[in-house]
Amino acid sequence: MSPDHPPGLDLDRLRALLDRERPGLVAGPLSGRLIEGGRSNLTYAVSDGTARWVVRRPPLGHVLATAHDMRREHRVISALHPTDVPVPRPVLLCEDEEVLGAPFYVMEFVEGTPYRTAEQLAPLGPGRTRAAVLNLVDTLVGLHAVDPAEVGLADFGRPEGFLDRQLRRWAKQLDASRDRDLAGIDELHATLGRKLPRSPAPTVVHGDYRLDNVLIGGEDDEIRAILDWEMSTLGDPLTDLGLLVMYSSPLGMPDSPVSTTAQAPGHPAPDELVERYAARSGRDVSTVAWYTAFAWFKLAVILEGIRYRYTLGQTVGRGFDRIGDLVPVFIEHGLTTLQEG
Repeated sequence: MSPDHPPGLDLDRLRALLDRERPGLVAGPLSGRLIEGGRSNLTYAVSDGTARWVVRRPPLGHVLATAHDMRREHRVISALHPTDVPVPRPVLLCEDEEVLGAPFYVMEFVEGTPYRTAEQLAPLGPGRTRAAVLNLVDTLVGLHAVDPAEVGLADFGRPEGFLDRQLRRWAKQLDASRDRDLAGIDELHATLGRKLPRSPAPTVVHGDYRLDNVLIGGEDDEIRAILDWEMSTLGDPLTDLGLLVMYSSPLGMPDSPVSTTAQAPGHPAPDELVERYAARSGRDVSTVAWYTAFAWFKLAVILEGIRYRYTLGQTVGRGFDRIGDLVPVFIEHGLTTLQEG
């Protein structure tokens, strides 16, 4: 297909749907392009030459519906849009698979940059980088301050037993890709299970909160939108903080296929992010080491799954041949984090 008609996006059917459901929204012929960088669901930018929107749908081919739930993503951004949490304005949800071959939703296009690496942050300079990352923490505090019941999300998840289910889920994922010895992985999982903290009151949890899942723009480098809500639920807010701390920690591996922004000049240290979150949220963060170690474990499992699929020829792309080397590093970081407390 041409660049204006990427696979998985039938622009004629999309236009017909929008004309029927949102008459007057589209002013001319549609063009579309795949937005690179997505790790799971497919994201397209669509334009009529004047206005722009974003279409989000599951990957091509057969997938488990629960793993790529468009209704869920659409529901959470629809609930949060009237609040101060920055999310794109939802346009419509389509669950009719006849249109694009899978359920999808349309939302407004938000201008901004997702900063994925220290190199991309470098042109901002130390001052702007520092402010952007601290704003990331403040925005997370704002998300966790939303009362789920007040925005219609009281039944968005099962907070009771959340951490235990998370541990069991990721252990099951690990077992599904076991084909080599990974020193320390079982010790890490067992220790996390023995030291399971008591969760604070549940909040809306993003599930993958980090700098490259937000759009930053404007003169003040404000966070204009939080993206990629596919892992969102009701649960323990400190899981979001632990993941953010993990992604803000140096890996100590130059040329790593998994980048963090931690080495960017001006990037605040993980301890400062934790202290800011505690001060702004009022939550007890004394067990944050557990949540950070859990994040290291979770990412180790994800990376091992990618490596496993790569060895089977099911995943192609740059850097996948080096993913396996990262897994022991993540395990070691997790163990060290727990030991140092």
